[in-house]
Amino acid sequence: MQFVQNFPFFCILLTLMGAVASSVMNSRMARRTTLFLILADLAMNVSVMIYTLQTGDSYAYKMGHFPAPWGNEIRVGVLETVSLTVFLLVILFAFLGGMRKSEKEIEPTKYNIYCILTDLVMLSLIALVYTNDMFTAFVFIEINTLAAAGLVMMRQGGRALVAGVRYMMMNLLGSSLFLIGCVILYTITGHLLMVNIRESVAALAATGQYHVPLTVVVSLISVGLAMKCALFPFDKWLPAAYSNSTPTGSAMLSSIVSKGYIFLLIKVYVRVIGFDVIRSLGICDVLFIFGAIGMVAGSINATRAKTTRMMVAYSSVAQIGYIFAALGLGSELGVMCALWHTLAHSATKSMLFISAHTLDHASGDTHLRKDLRGAFYRSPLAAAAFTLGAVNLVGVPLLSVFITKVTMAQAAIQIGGRHTVIALCALAISTLLNAKYFLGTTMQMYIPDHEHPERNAKVKINFYAALGLIGFIALNLTFSFFAQGIFGALLDGLARFA
Repeated sequence: MQFVQNFPFFCILLTLMGAVASSVMNSRMARRTTLFLILADLAMNVSVMIYTLQTGDSYAYKMGHFPAPWGNEIRVGVLETVSLTVFLLVILFAFLGGMRKSEKEIEPTKYNIYCILTDLVMLSLIALVYTNDMFTAFVFIEINTLAAAGLVMMRQGGRALVAGVRYMMMNLLGSSLFLIGCVILYTITGHLLMVNIRESVAALAATGQYHVPLTVVVSLISVGLAMKCALFPFDKWLPAAYSNSTPTGSAMLSSIVSKGYIFLLIKVYVRVIGFDVIRSLGICDVLFIFGAIGMVAGSINATRAKTTRMMVAYSSVAQIGYIFAALGLGSELGVMCALWHTLAHSATKSMLFISAHTLDHASGDTHLRKDLRGAFYRSPLAAAAFTLGAVNLVGVPLLSVFITKVTMAQAAIQIGGRHTVIALCALAISTLLNAKYFLGTTMQMYIPDHEHPERNAKVKINFYAALGLIGFIALNLTFSFFAQGIFGALLDGLARFA
């Protein structure tokens, strides 16, 4: 085994140790430690990504002395490393972009706790992407849930505390359903490692045994993770949680926490159960219907939102609908669409939240959409970032989300029948609504506020926020300019994912 193959385990261990060490540090040292951990994990993961791209193979890393099926292991391939590289870049830019604002909103004595929670979210994300064990996945789901709930509550205001409690209640319910599904799956297969479960499930499906228990397992796991991702109609907790968090908290909740659960669900479908079995159980049709409804319902709620952050938060419900509708198509192209949109939305939505917080601050902290009039003149960089994110989610050609919509339409047409009609109608309605609230808000920013000319003066933006926004712009443009290469790498990784 080459030394670089140890890096995924080093990432998990280093981040865990850094989170523990931050508990006895002051705010300044904890912040530096978190930045170091993000950069170190990113460097190690890029090294592993280069290695997997060169070799083209995935490998299993045994943790401890016991091999499968008794031991625990992580599995590393192109799909995992490319996805995690994007996620870590998002964490880096989100942490930088919201760092100064978060310092003002959080009590100085509790800022190190904020850094610990950020470390734990990153730790759980790395583990969820790499793990090859169902029970380990559950453990880090719980760590992710508790850390994310803590991020919501860090502002200490009444609304933030209520939003955090609602977030925790709904997410713990989702975790419970996932755990029950894992217990039943272990009962009928006798395994916890994903590859071993896949072999047992394939044998059971071939003989027709345990058809009902398998249906229950997939349903519980799907519903549990759908609740944690805020798929419609389990989305009521999401707007308050996202809009009342700190800038970094909002960006990470929308772009990292939920995407870890989606990546795990894709892993369960492809590597644990197998899509042939999933399709035979009829689960895909249910996912597709609720995903399509979520695409439209989330967009409708976003048009009604009065504040910028609430609008962006409701937009996340619609974007989660895109991912689940693509998964529900039950084809390889549909899974690729879901994967692509998971990464593209992660980069875009976090940029929107960071820029929205910056624009709100430059516009007097009223948070109202109508008060963004002339915001471009107050904060050009934040307005440019918001504009790029807005036109991307609308689906302007040559940008990353346009590829999502075209790919979903192609996948639906390949299947034919009612899937084609429902998918195309949902895409059309959602796109029109996206244009209504995103482009309407964006155009307001470029119209000078003649009634209050003093509000057209430029507001200084801090260095770290500018650095984070520039990083997000570069990441989103990379997705657009190098879409063919990234899409090809994901497709190649998916072929070896199972």
